[in-house]
Amino acid sequence: MPGRGRCPDCGSTELVEDSHYSQSQLVCSDCGCVVTEGVLTTTFSDEGNLREVTYSRSTGENEQVSRSQQQGLRRVRDLCRVLQLPPTFEDTAVAYYQQAYRHSGIRAARLQKKEVLVGCCVLITCRQHNWPLTMGAICTLLYADLDVFSSIYMQIVKLLGLDVPSLCLAELVKTYCSSFKLFQASPSVPAKYVEDKEKMLSRTLQLVELANETWLVTGRHPLPVITAATFLAWQSLQPADRLSCSLARFCKLANVDLPYPASSRLQELLAVLLRMAEQLAWLRVLRLDKRSVVKHIGDLLQHRHSLVRLAFRDGTAEVETRGQEPPAWGQGQREGEVGNNSLGLPQGKRPASPALLLPPCMLKPPKRICPAPPVSTVTGDENISDSEIEQYLRTPQEVRDFQRAQAARQAATSVPNPP
Repeated sequence: MPGRGRCPDCGSTELVEDSHYSQSQLVCSDCGCVVTEGVLTTTFSDEGNLREVTYSRSTGENEQVSRSQQQGLRRVRDLCRVLQLPPTFEDTAVAYYQQAYRHSGIRAARLQKKEVLVGCCVLITCRQHNWPLTMGAICTLLYADLDVFSSIYMQIVKLLGLDVPSLCLAELVKTYCSSFKLFQASPSVPAKYVEDKEKMLSRTLQLVELANETWLVTGRHPLPVITAATFLAWQSLQPADRLSCSLARFCKLANVDLPYPASSRLQELLAVLLRMAEQLAWLRVLRLDKRSVVKHIGDLLQHRHSLVRLAFRDGTAEVETRGQEPPAWGQGQREGEVGNNSLGLPQGKRPASPALLLPPCMLKPPKRICPAPPVSTVTGDENISDSEIEQYLRTPQEVRDFQRAQAARQAATSVPNPP
């Protein structure tokens, strides 16, 4: 076919037309090289008028997946495989990524935001399937900032209109505690610090439920509370050997990061346990502190519901009921002596009221900066306008004096100046 030219590879003139996937192409019959590609018709009007449109101008070019989106989809699949998620999770996360990428604000975003978007789609999928996965774990895998991740996460949830349930606290405790390196002896963990996983997990769950009942979890990151509860559970199982271990050393032994507010959550949990210990007669006489109360965490958790009710809600009514009970026969009390009730208080003295069961943000509200009072520039020598002077006149005599002064002023201004 001399009219069609030569093959650029082999120089042959044997060029034939080959229809491949509804697209006509000019192919060399000797070496198989595609010399020229044909054209596509993409719209009904073009087909009706027999007008051909090149592929670069067709809609198929716009429907192609960009290189950035392809890389993001691969990252979603890789992250799901690293986390060993089921295949259905991977398909859902990929679908969410594609939906989010259709928005112009996401396509034009920076590379850092697109990288965080990968983790957000995976986290949303896990939350919807009640799979225990924390935001901190995703940030660690992606080397992403937690604040940036949380802001983009909320943006994607609102943008796609998704219903994401809250993470189950019990499942989160099980997953997080399983990562602690304290369940088998190793060169870095002494034998006295090794603990049974099931015992430690059971007591940690009870402490986290106690923290949830006393408003220590609401509106806060769960990991600091779980870290503090795990530390107390670990100490209480063998207090003789572990009371001297600090929270920072515990996290180092367990090979986990120490969250910044974990020390504050630990102090709040200990304060709740001390309040509960005051309701038990055999613990009240020991005068426990925040160090020694750890030895009796098992007893406190065994009677958790009743102790919380006495310490924070019905403590006053229960104490008054006990104080009104008549003394036993032959055990009369004189005025000023210590009564035989379990409180050990003098007769006629009312015990202290129980603490209010309120969130910590209400018990200790943050201090607000008091704005400085505006600086007054009034000196008393300012001129008073005629419209305002009537507000300062009180008696009829003052009104008459003011009228005479105005008349004299007008008369003085009306007299012409002497030549």
